[in-house]
Amino acid sequence: MAFFISSILFILLPSHLIIFVPQNNHMFEFHKDKQRYFEMQYRTSREYIIPFVKPFLEYQNVLEILEIGCAEAGVLKAFLEDGHRCTGVELSTSRAELARSFLNKEINEGKLEIINKNIFELEDNIYDQKFNLIILKDVIEHLPKQQEFIRDLKKFLAPGGRIFFGFPPWQMPFGGHQQICKSKFLANLPYFHLFPTSIYSGILKLFGERDKLIDELIEIKSCGISIERFNRITKAEGFSADNKILFLINPIYQYKFRLSVRKQSKLISGIPYLRNYLTTAVYYLIKPV
Repeated sequence: MAFFISSILFILLPSHLIIFVPQNNHMFEFHKDKQRYFEMQYRTSREYIIPFVKPFLEYQNVLEILEIGCAEAGVLKAFLEDGHRCTGVELSTSRAELARSFLNKEINEGKLEIINKNIFELEDNIYDQKFNLIILKDVIEHLPKQQEFIRDLKKFLAPGGRIFFGFPPWQMPFGGHQQICKSKFLANLPYFHLFPTSIYSGILKLFGERDKLIDELIEIKSCGISIERFNRITKAEGFSADNKILFLINPIYQYKFRLSVRKQSKLISGIPYLRNYLTTAVYYLIKPV
């Protein structure tokens, strides 16, 4: 049913959706060029994330900032430039090493620490340090046990601390991350990740995708999160939102695809469930009630 609805939307609203469709796999080569991807993350942080969170923090003071799933730490670079102290947690060893190489100066100066571990497996003493801002950009949609995870984030927060989330709603045209498929057809096919898992997996196999990639895409499918689910979880765990924005065009698309950033219309933003299909990114800033 979800796939049927999304297909109809794609036909009826081409002016909204056609801009989301990748033209070819070369547009995703930045995933291999980590220096370029680092710069994209940095510019997104500098131009969009910092202005989004800054009014709600004592930004003139030195803040303690934690990014979970920091990758190459491009997002943290912008906060380091503003004089804050940062900690990045990254599961991938190769990406953590790249973060250390890109920001070696800041690490040597004691302004940045990169921890190469699973956030679920950190030692208890990490909770001894409290953070004014926790950042999760394009991370929550990859994590299992999302409610339990969001509940536990309170352990990291200093009094008055906030948590930033940026994520693509699962139902958006490429919410399944199918753009990483080797098949150009599948990489350019919106919404097919909404098929039941057995059909989705069968299509991936039919087009010759590797088992490892199929497993990755199925895992992403199992963790996908909608705006409504995020709202239910945060409300149930005692958080309220200081700020939120829905984007028709994700800010990072400006650097990935040269698309102009556009906020979602108020009309679409106000329609539960439908908005997930037409929104490529959501920014939230939440705090414990």
